[in-house]
Amino acid sequence: MAESIIHDKCGVFGILGASKAAELTYFGLYSLQHRGQESAGIVTSHKGKLNLFKGMGEVSDVFADKSVFGKLKGKIAVGHTRYSTTGASSITNIQPLLVTNRNEMLAVAHNGNLTNSVDLKRKLEEKGSIFQTTSDTEIALHLAARSKSDSVMGKICDAVKKLKGAFCYLFLSHDRIIAVRDPWGFRPLALGKLNGHYVVASETCAFDIIGARYIRDVEPGEVLEISEQGLKSEFPFAKTKHAFCIFEYIYFSRPDSIIFGENVDKVRRRLGRALAMEHPVEADIVIGIPDSANTAALGYSEESGIRFEIGLIRNHYVGRSFIDPDQSIRDLDVKVKFNPVRGVIEGKRVVLVDDSIVRGTTSKKLVQMVRQAGAKEIHFRVSSPPIIAPCYFGIDMPTKQEFIANKKTIAEIRKYLKVESLGYLSVEAMLKMPSLPDDDFCVGCFTEKYPIKIGQTSSKLRLG
Repeated sequence: MAESIIHDKCGVFGILGASKAAELTYFGLYSLQHRGQESAGIVTSHKGKLNLFKGMGEVSDVFADKSVFGKLKGKIAVGHTRYSTTGASSITNIQPLLVTNRNEMLAVAHNGNLTNSVDLKRKLEEKGSIFQTTSDTEIALHLAARSKSDSVMGKICDAVKKLKGAFCYLFLSHDRIIAVRDPWGFRPLALGKLNGHYVVASETCAFDIIGARYIRDVEPGEVLEISEQGLKSEFPFAKTKHAFCIFEYIYFSRPDSIIFGENVDKVRRRLGRALAMEHPVEADIVIGIPDSANTAALGYSEESGIRFEIGLIRNHYVGRSFIDPDQSIRDLDVKVKFNPVRGVIEGKRVVLVDDSIVRGTTSKKLVQMVRQAGAKEIHFRVSSPPIIAPCYFGIDMPTKQEFIANKKTIAEIRKYLKVESLGYLSVEAMLKMPSLPDDDFCVGCFTEKYPIKIGQTSSKLRLG
């Protein structure tokens, strides 16, 4: 996605039983950095006490001082990397969150967004709860604290049964990790093993970096207790239809991950092949907008027989604090991130593939850049349908009014981008690309038909 204005909320990682658990968690979070770049934290359990370190910034910045790991002793750890909405970037909202209730410490890391958060928070405050953060993650801790159950597993089951929306939680007590995935299964959560020790993470790419082996997904609706005694599962939720986020395949997840039981790379390649079948064109080269659209562009090339080329180079060292005080500087933002390869593009009829178009402003600048590099024709292809609605299930998106597809027809978008042709993948073709059934996926951002009712939202209560 050329326009980095859609963000997944968070990445979570946990490990039990391994020496240097904090260090392994650091590497796991490093692999999940694409799921959140604004803050990171790790909590460990050692001799019955939970120890927490967290800070603002990317994982490598937060844990730049390696002496920190001397304070994060223990063989159990949970980590979190977070993207937060504007105004919510503060130390109090950084996860994992850690509380003490009835002399028992409990930490939690969360990926997702509760659709009934405002109602739950109001009811809890009426009963005397005092919130320390503006994150909906804290709600689960308050609900667990009010449970009458004698066990940590029981408290968490009581708490999560009251939640609606997208949630993947990792809870850490002094001797166990409890992983929770919502019954719709919006966000991915995978279980792995490393030298006999269990590992759990948002994506399997976090297993690869430490040499862990993927076992299976944490099932939708599963509450999975991981302890020295092994695994114990409970399914406290009523059975419901799955609603896996199709955008995980299109954009969010790394191509080397297994998501919802399938390789992301293979699905993206099939999306590109379907795009070529739906929107063929005569051209000389296919170029993907790096990095997330490269695999779909390869699929388009394979199906169409048009040669794939590296025509855009992405700068991976762009700082997040780039200052744009006036329009003359703001116009340089795309040039800072991308540079065309003139020798590849000049005089060519180019198929330019991206995974999505959001506002269209960055896409327009990229088209101008490719045109200035000497492209004879530009045919823009998108490996997803037009985005017309925001997500309420763990993805930070612009408002509905900001999506270009809500204001313009496809013909008008083509004229706005100033390209010879424009083609989006259809919803029907997109849903046929994963191996799972069509109705297992949430496509609300493309259809405005959501799998569950959207409750009241508040700008004061931030997402997990």
